[in-house]
Amino acid sequence: MLKLAVDGGPKVFETPAPIAEWPPIYPETGKKLLDVYNSRRWSFYGPEETLFNREFAEFTGADTSIMMANGTVTLEMAMQALDIGSGDEVIVPAHTWLATGEAVVYRGAVPVIVDIDPETLCIDPAKIEEAITPKTKAIIPVHLFGSFADMEAIMAIAEKYQLKVIEDCAHSPGGFWRGKHVGTIGDVGSFSFQQSKCLASGEGGACITNNEDIAETLGRLSHIGYQFGAKQGQKCTPPPLGLICHNYRVTDFQAVILRDQLKHLREDSLLRERNAEYLRKKLDAIPGIRVQARSKDATLQSYYVFAIMVDHNRLKPGITRTEVIAALNAEGVMVEAGWGFPMYRQILWTVPEEKYRISSNAVAEDIVINQLMQMSLSWLMMPESELDKIAEAFEKVMGHYYSEEK
Repeated sequence: MLKLAVDGGPKVFETPAPIAEWPPIYPETGKKLLDVYNSRRWSFYGPEETLFNREFAEFTGADTSIMMANGTVTLEMAMQALDIGSGDEVIVPAHTWLATGEAVVYRGAVPVIVDIDPETLCIDPAKIEEAITPKTKAIIPVHLFGSFADMEAIMAIAEKYQLKVIEDCAHSPGGFWRGKHVGTIGDVGSFSFQQSKCLASGEGGACITNNEDIAETLGRLSHIGYQFGAKQGQKCTPPPLGLICHNYRVTDFQAVILRDQLKHLREDSLLRERNAEYLRKKLDAIPGIRVQARSKDATLQSYYVFAIMVDHNRLKPGITRTEVIAALNAEGVMVEAGWGFPMYRQILWTVPEEKYRISSNAVAEDIVINQLMQMSLSWLMMPESELDKIAEAFEKVMGHYYSEEK
């Protein structure tokens, strides 16, 4: 057995892996950005924003897309449009980026934290029902990393208890569940276009919906009360009395970047899914390693990161996930622990304990803190020869660190 690189042995990747830089840039986009700059028309339902809303709605199959400043305010505005506020409870998964839960707090509502499925790492429908109370108004399933939440079970629960469903699709533009783009299954789909996302414009977000009234309300809420699609300087009807609106507008610069990326999203999603399945088969065959399960109902599974778990109970004495990550990094495979903790224990989570409720979290506590490792989506865009080397590095490290004894 070859000596580990972390112990002075040869690296699997003797030269750095040819990882694609992210986000992608296209020469034609730079010229278009200059055209927008010279136009002096940069915001307020500008022509590029209007076109992106139309094209993103067409791509997802939604009736309407409404761009906003980021993927946190999209969640917040979705809840406001659905009349979720002070004293209400909203069910969220134990593992997600903290924005999912904090958006609920921004509305004066209470995030009710529910455990994750150990295979998909998305919210566990079996745990949702026991968390419902008379105050529960909505569920926010998160399509996390490289899997989708079980929308069939979630929608059945929502219908049974008359709950709203807001799909957090920050990780999953380009993903289709049973032929439907994620975000079109619940009442509203929320997307993030932050720097690291599959569609990235630095900052930005969008809500999609098939409900005309919700779309109009979302447009007003994010544009200081103006009608959805209104033109600056033109007369329009005022917002309903009591509808407190915000300025969460974006610029045409962001829309230009996203429009060009959208043209490549399907081919990139297909490449990432093909490579994820190739790598999954290799890694799942290595003792002590398993990959996040692909949604069984995925038509096209999208990937934000490639998530892998190490069986910490089968590691040799003195070896933890930390040592496994360090050894893989030394071999030239850049993996990390991600956020490191479930949502409510992340370092930026400052919500007082009395403002949220944990219904169940045992699975998330174990997997997220002890097992979970992540690779960026760029690794899923490499040739198969490089994917073979990734698998070789995992096999090498686990060959040293895995124990046959429990």
